[in-house]
Amino acid sequence: MWNPIPVTSPLLPPLEEFIPYLEEIWNSKRLTNGGPFHEQLEAALAEYLGVEHVCLFSNGTLALVTALQALRITGEVITTPYSFVATAHSLLWNNLKPVFVDIDPLTNNLDPRRIEEAITPATTAILPVHCYGIPCDVEAIQTIADTYGLKVIYDAAHAFGVKHNGTSILNHGDLSILSFHATKVFNTFEGGAIICPDTKIKQRINYLKNFGFADEVTIMAPGINGKMNEIQAAFGMLQLRHIDSALQLRKRIFERYTSALAGIDGITLLGQPKGVEWNYAYCPILIDGSRLGVNRDEMYNRYRAQDIMVRRYFYPLITEFPMYRSLASSNASRLPHAHSISSQVLCLPIFPDLSFESQDRIIDILLSAREG
Repeated sequence: MWNPIPVTSPLLPPLEEFIPYLEEIWNSKRLTNGGPFHEQLEAALAEYLGVEHVCLFSNGTLALVTALQALRITGEVITTPYSFVATAHSLLWNNLKPVFVDIDPLTNNLDPRRIEEAITPATTAILPVHCYGIPCDVEAIQTIADTYGLKVIYDAAHAFGVKHNGTSILNHGDLSILSFHATKVFNTFEGGAIICPDTKIKQRINYLKNFGFADEVTIMAPGINGKMNEIQAAFGMLQLRHIDSALQLRKRIFERYTSALAGIDGITLLGQPKGVEWNYAYCPILIDGSRLGVNRDEMYNRYRAQDIMVRRYFYPLITEFPMYRSLASSNASRLPHAHSISSQVLCLPIFPDLSFESQDRIIDILLSAREG
């Protein structure tokens, strides 16, 4: 029987490599609250990613929620409908109003022209997403933010290790948020981080993620429990030892997809932008059913019938969920590109341990669609 092929998976180092980390945690009797591995991982990630400060979290959603708190965001926040729901949910959890604008159909990121049109006196921030790890137009977004006095928080859940013109994309905006969920390029089972530019904002974030404690008797802010524990941090240290080889394996798999599928009528591949050192976190393709002969949902069902876990990522749009669809900015007529992409996108499996044999089977199923 053929084993299911997931859409993505971390590189899992051998179990025996993890045992010494567990023994060290056990012997230290320090399981959480800024233990040794937590501190080591923050420092190691800051160096690897080329950023000033890293604040680790138990998951990326809590990092998003806390980032908005840390910058004291109020009122309206301009964001994308083409993302995972956590992006918009973090706004509702902070009693903020999301204002959705359309995406650029080439990058799938917020279209800066649409951002400027959506600004009102109530707008205080922009929450863009580096979709699939492809950088937003950070220069244009920053120009808009500076002109109107807005904060910029990047949802960089997909953008671990991504560089633009030689520098980390995470250094743009006021804060950037990473996800270390089990399906991400770099993971700590669950986890996340806020990338911040100075010690002052890092200190505020550290208060907020630990109930607001400054010391045993002093509460500085109404914080929550967002801390990363030592098991997660230790796994992150182990993952970091293997991350470069994992990225190279992802690149090789992505290039095999590109070679096999390039030039096929009805299939559009989203490639690596110029000047970008990419992480190959996803392999999204767009399926035009009128040209391929099989539409996206039919293709999705064919894969799922054979236990191949492709994903329609992102479908439905955030604006189609009940808690958002009544907003004026959720009207489909305002979001033509997002709706078009959402109806065509299919993410193919890509992960370091994907064998060429399995990949060829994935490709053959797609190629056979045009043969009827």
